[in-house]
Amino acid sequence: MRKRSCRRRPIRYRKVCEIEDRVLEPDEIGRPYEASKDQLVPISDQELDDLPLPTAKAINVEAFVEAERLDPIRFGKPYFLQADGAVAAKPYVLLREALQRSDKVAIAKFAWDNRERLGALRVVGDAIVLQVLHWPDEIRSAEGLAPRAVDISDSEVDEAMTLMEAIGGTDISQYRDQYREAVEAVIEAKAAGVEPPEMEAPAEPKGKVVDLMSALQDSVRAARKSRGEDTGDEADVHEISGQRAAPKKRAAKKTSAGAGWKKAAAAKKSQRKRPTS
Repeated sequence: MRKRSCRRRPIRYRKVCEIEDRVLEPDEIGRPYEASKDQLVPISDQELDDLPLPTAKAINVEAFVEAERLDPIRFGKPYFLQADGAVAAKPYVLLREALQRSDKVAIAKFAWDNRERLGALRVVGDAIVLQVLHWPDEIRSAEGLAPRAVDISDSEVDEAMTLMEAIGGTDISQYRDQYREAVEAVIEAKAAGVEPPEMEAPAEPKGKVVDLMSALQDSVRAARKSRGEDTGDEADVHEISGQRAAPKKRAAKKTSAGAGWKKAAAAKKSQRKRPTS
């Protein structure tokens, strides 16, 4: 008998009851709550819809706060709000103008996916955006994540700030999702029956490892030179007193970090393939 290949064929996702050994229909699947390891309490959609929550069918504004009081780490997905008919047009515009002139955001509660959520109403252009906010217990603590104490001097910080000023700002709208564009190009080519376009691989780092402060210094000078500014010695980085330079012989043997990672990965790969005795 000839075996049929599943290649390029859709794979169906079926929910099967292990006890009856049959595929279940969507209306046969309920939503239980695990009260204990051996007890599941069924809860219907109707029971969830009938919960006595004031936020079940509306967005309730709880308070108004200054925009800078909200830590961006609490921001979730944004959703544009639209006025529901002519009756809601005036309250919509009134709230938008009040928020914009006061430079404040409205803290609100609302129901989403059978959960009560916290959100912020803020103005974006001519529309009001509902910015989902994470509850405090949904945010991981940053304790223990930062590196241990590192000795840095004021001159190092000043040089880093000088580099930031030399590079300057930019319009973030110029950045594109190059990965998505590359995937779309491959899909379009394969759909048309032609070879996908060749993608240019990013250049690998070359040369030896250099001192960080020297790299900062070169970057500042290059940025200023591109703008026609004076590239004197005012941005020179001075060696920190008490810091010993690395021996020349040892420094000459250093290679780029990228090459080191490749060698390490190759070594681990060869160890995995080596048969055990």
